[in-house]
Amino acid sequence: MKPNFCFSGTLTMFNSTSSKPLFRNLILLLLLNCFLIQTSPAQKLTSEYHINKVGRTTLNWNRDWKFKPEKIEDKEIKNLNTSQWSSVGIPHSFSIPYFMSPDFYVGYGHYQKNFNLEPQIKNSKKVFLEFEGVFQEAEIFVNGIKSGAHKGGYTGFSIDISKQLKSGKNTVDIRVNNLWKADLAPRAGEHVFSGGIYRDVKLVFKDAVHVDWCGTYINTPQVTKDQANVEVQTEINNTTSKAQKLKIETKLFDPNLKQVQVMTVNIVAKTGFNKIKQLSDLIKKPLLWHPDHPYLYSASTTVYLNDKKIDEQQQSFGIRFFRWTADQGFFLNGEHLYLRGANVHQDQAGWGDAVTNRAIFRDVKMVKDAGFNFIRGSHYPHDPAFAEACDKTGILFWSENNFWGIGGSDRAPEGYWNTHSYPENTSDTAAFNRSAEQELKEMIRINRNHPSIVVWSVSNEPFFTSKNTLVPMRNLLKNLVGVVHREDPGRPAAVGGAQRPIDDMRIDKIGDIAGYNGDGASIAAFQNPGIPSVVSEYGGTFANRPGEYAPGWGDLANANGEPQYPWRSGQSLWCAFDHGSIAGESMAKLGIIDYFRIPKRAWYWYRNHYLGIAPPEWPKAGTAAALRLETDQKIVGTDGTDDVHVKVTVVDASGHPLSNSPDVKLEIVSGPGEFPTGTTILFNEKSDIRILDGQAAIALRSWYAGKTTIRATSSGLKSAEINIEFIGNYAYRSENKTKDRPYIPFKRSDQQDQLQVFGRNNPTFASSSAEGFSSGLAADGEKSSWWKPRNEDQSPNWVLDMEKKVVIKEIQIQFPASNKCRFKVEVSDSRNDWKMLKDFSDSEKSMDHQFIDKLDVSGRYIRISFLKQGDIGLTDVSVSGIVAK
Repeated sequence: MKPNFCFSGTLTMFNSTSSKPLFRNLILLLLLNCFLIQTSPAQKLTSEYHINKVGRTTLNWNRDWKFKPEKIEDKEIKNLNTSQWSSVGIPHSFSIPYFMSPDFYVGYGHYQKNFNLEPQIKNSKKVFLEFEGVFQEAEIFVNGIKSGAHKGGYTGFSIDISKQLKSGKNTVDIRVNNLWKADLAPRAGEHVFSGGIYRDVKLVFKDAVHVDWCGTYINTPQVTKDQANVEVQTEINNTTSKAQKLKIETKLFDPNLKQVQVMTVNIVAKTGFNKIKQLSDLIKKPLLWHPDHPYLYSASTTVYLNDKKIDEQQQSFGIRFFRWTADQGFFLNGEHLYLRGANVHQDQAGWGDAVTNRAIFRDVKMVKDAGFNFIRGSHYPHDPAFAEACDKTGILFWSENNFWGIGGSDRAPEGYWNTHSYPENTSDTAAFNRSAEQELKEMIRINRNHPSIVVWSVSNEPFFTSKNTLVPMRNLLKNLVGVVHREDPGRPAAVGGAQRPIDDMRIDKIGDIAGYNGDGASIAAFQNPGIPSVVSEYGGTFANRPGEYAPGWGDLANANGEPQYPWRSGQSLWCAFDHGSIAGESMAKLGIIDYFRIPKRAWYWYRNHYLGIAPPEWPKAGTAAALRLETDQKIVGTDGTDDVHVKVTVVDASGHPLSNSPDVKLEIVSGPGEFPTGTTILFNEKSDIRILDGQAAIALRSWYAGKTTIRATSSGLKSAEINIEFIGNYAYRSENKTKDRPYIPFKRSDQQDQLQVFGRNNPTFASSSAEGFSSGLAADGEKSSWWKPRNEDQSPNWVLDMEKKVVIKEIQIQFPASNKCRFKVEVSDSRNDWKMLKDFSDSEKSMDHQFIDKLDVSGRYIRISFLKQGDIGLTDVSVSGIVAK
């Protein structure tokens, strides 16, 4: 048994903090954002823009890009004519507009942007392009010269473009592809993998001696409720040819912005990278970060050369301490806290993965507002703004790497994200291992200063791989756990989705914490496992909005979701939001909030259960009279980090919401702005752009300043209008009007119906299991192990969850020995209503296997029910079929 893990630490990375109520914090943040938007445009670096003569200048570089979905060869880049290309802003996705299609464009996209650079800036500054995320391979060219590249779609990176710049006009080209690659993580996953520069871009000017990209690491080595100290590690990059005498001064500020410490050190910085550590004196009675009071401190580090300030970095952080224990669960600041969480994917209606920081904050707040205190970032590193939002709202965060598996992969060929999690070809393994390790390191470096993060997860369900890759897959997990321990000793490493295998190849104890998905919550082998553990996924209830007013406990239904065991640290719902999925609708609509960010009734159930807030009166069908428009804010920025959520509701003559769902059109009557589809968007109950239960919603953004009027119309109903003020330096003109982008669901031209085999390592459930004969042993692909029920079980049955809707063609059933088994085989979409596939209840034939073919029926669950007689058991069950989309 491993010892209990005890961790103390810090963590976060944004620019201002306050200990006042959250509402005030948000108002101050919005005002600050507005000020920056108005005073820091980033399009042309001429005299109208202030670049600090000494020190750092960071410019938002999201606007005014040209884009074409095509591969441009190196030799053509220098002389491109982009006059007919699309004008786009960042964040951007190849797939916009996107509405949950299982298919998406896979290929190349090319971005270009021009800017002017004054001679004095060119001659005195190091210039960097900083990206928060490009899916999934980026090649950067400056004035036709390749300046750098990055592989990995979920982590940021910095490229030094100084040498390729010139005085006057400069051109930056970014060639992007989202091609599946055998040696690049992830190889598999049930999300979608659209290409694009889908997170923020910055242009950064620094002196020759500067703090490196994400080069500040804040830790709190000693923390109690009575006192704490702070260690600030700063990485200085000296790009000159000689050593430099520097003074490093770091000031610490409490959540009220009161200075509490000053730390100063003089160093001689050699050429290259220099790491400096500064340790504060003890801070008495620190204000501890907690979901109930997310207090944030800040550190301002200034670098001086010859008493002249040459760089300054500001970082937020939190002071708190936590313990993951194997026998008593999770403790924060010395007090037990049960983790009640939800899994969150990043994409949203229309914009796909290319969402703004504001939209990310809305997502986190919706999870918090339902009473959850924990989020699992499924199943890849999220935008830096996500952890910032968790810090500010008070949500604990499980940050996860993108080593990922997907069920049903036994016959899936190489070439798409439904294959094995780990390479079968040994020629791909070394590069793949480096890819997974690189992105894990980058995730930690970017996010290590966030107090909300209490664990780094290295994987999700990596066991969905071929049997002959289990050993190298396990070795990679061990290496990734080692990466976590080296890069951030203050946090543990988790193995997420560790519920298979069940035998001596099990992976749950490779890390410090185990996350069990689905049936892992009830498998005997994983009860009180001897290491800290959570149920990293439970539920998975399919529903179109509004859905049922019920929690969808799924795998935790036997205890109604209540904490059962003192050793279990918590549980995380699958999932918070509907999302795009290559597995189609059956995997896409399992959230308690729909894709358009309108809650389903299950969200209200959780809010009532956790916070005691009664649900609203549900809308009913009635005589529709009018439409009502609402927005989450009325003043909106124009730099790509901000947007506005627009919601339309069908109401009766008295203004009461109705469930009637007629076609509704939103249009921009005047002023700037764009929906994912352009200046208009049509909601239809039967389309992918849906109005349901009397409501529809979408996010609107703009790259130009001005007053915008939005109108909602529907045949026979009174229309509604609402005004929004977009603010920024670039005034809207008629020639800036957005071109419409009609929504056409993408269809893969190379797509073929692939017969896949389901069963091995998929979740299983049983009416009972005899000791040593777990239900999962009938779906492990091994003939030497099997499931059998308890002797007292009068209605034995076994269920396979294929985790997606499948058009079933064949079922193979293996029994432990030849026996006169009487049983029936059924199929269901929901485990509620079952349809007979084959009835062997009257069979007198002894059998050791049964093969059922020539089927053509769809479903997610297979149930095998036995009549109580003789020895009953299952050695192996496999289902051949095609994923239903």
